[in-house]
Amino acid sequence: MALIYCVEDDGGIRELISCALSSGGYQVKGFGNGDELFDGMKSVIPQLVLMDVMLPGDDGITILKKLKTNSAYSNIPVIMLTAKSSEIDKVTGLEAGADDYITKPFGVMELLSRIKAVLRRTGNTLSTESSSEICIRELKIDIQKRTVYWNGNEVVLTFKEFELLSFLAKHQNNAISRSQLLDKVWGFHYEGETRTVDVHIKTLRQKLEAAGCTDLIQTVRGYGYKLS
Repeated sequence: MALIYCVEDDGGIRELISCALSSGGYQVKGFGNGDELFDGMKSVIPQLVLMDVMLPGDDGITILKKLKTNSAYSNIPVIMLTAKSSEIDKVTGLEAGADDYITKPFGVMELLSRIKAVLRRTGNTLSTESSSEICIRELKIDIQKRTVYWNGNEVVLTFKEFELLSFLAKHQNNAISRSQLLDKVWGFHYEGETRTVDVHIKTLRQKLEAAGCTDLIQTVRGYGYKLS
């Protein structure tokens, strides 16, 4: 599923939008301001950004201009959300690089339809699992090419090691149990035991350490692992 970032300082509205997007089959992550958005961008680049115009700190138009002048983010489609409905406000947003402009209040069906149209028009309909690059510190994981680099040096992994690292990276800073990893990486019907996870984590750490990375994957005692 496509990953969408929602930048909205009103927690209630942000939660409503997140629920609507989730029901529409999208993965969504919310942020309260531009600084939080750019921090999130350092980890995973989304397929689309929904952004309110009126935000604390930098407003939506200023953030939009920063995105469009950054070569790493300039191709990410952006839909602006705002209570302003005048033509000049819409023109300002569109000329700054917005791909669409939705005026509050709006219906769920309209929101989902606009998102689908923008993703189709910009060619960003591929799922985040198959197309995105995950960057965490000096670690770069290219999901599509199935390559891993630490500080510019390639780390050659087996199929399961890559799947394991990718899953942890997609859930950065979240503790994942051994049972969850066994389920998501090896499959629900896999009849092995959680010791399998520990063995693969050990070899994965050894390969990362050989490339210069010593503390990326952390053990959560009595539970599982997390990547931070």
